[in-house]
Amino acid sequence: MATKGAYKRLTKEYMALQKNPPPYITAKPLESNILDWHYVIQGPPDSPYEGGEYYGRITFPAEYPFKPPTIRMTTPSGRFQPDTRLCLTMSDFHPSSWNPSWSVSTILNGLLSFMVGDEATTGSIKTGVNEKKMYAARSHMWNIRNQKFREVFPELCTVKLSQLSSDVAPKKMIQKQPENNQQQQQQQQQQQHPITRTVSQGKRWLFVLVVFVYLILSKLIARSSSSN
Repeated sequence: MATKGAYKRLTKEYMALQKNPPPYITAKPLESNILDWHYVIQGPPDSPYEGGEYYGRITFPAEYPFKPPTIRMTTPSGRFQPDTRLCLTMSDFHPSSWNPSWSVSTILNGLLSFMVGDEATTGSIKTGVNEKKMYAARSHMWNIRNQKFREVFPELCTVKLSQLSSDVAPKKMIQKQPENNQQQQQQQQQQQHPITRTVSQGKRWLFVLVVFVYLILSKLIARSSSSN
């Protein structure tokens, strides 16, 4: 549970982020726990992460701002091991270098700056540019399959057509749509009011009767014409 000082400080920082969000960064705490923050970093232009969407968590100690937070990135990026504690100057790996004046915005800007670099640290991995671009292209679809991401960032849970065409699982979903549509139509027919179903059936029988009478009359007229 957050101390009074931590609660006041993080509330103030959240309001500041809402008013002036840093470029490429979105962040918010859980409503149930102000110490548990979730963020999304958009890959900056002219970087291997361009077009990517990287989701992660910052867990603050109850004594914040006098102790540093734990930082993780959940989305595979080619830069960090997914969901692993990162050793950064502003993380709990280095409490002696922590500055209480640093804020959530400072932490996330520092994370973004470290991400686009190539310095190695605990929790980082080394991959090539093409691999990073591949992760960037798949990042959004990966995120929307993550339940916690969907809960915290429902406004970001849109399906991009460009990613649907290159993703195997969504292709299967698209192939199943006709079947699902048929099932929906059957369910709608079953859920129709009994009076509606009776009227529909009556119209079908009336149509059959009219066609039958028309055929009989046609034959009678043809016979009458031939006898004359």
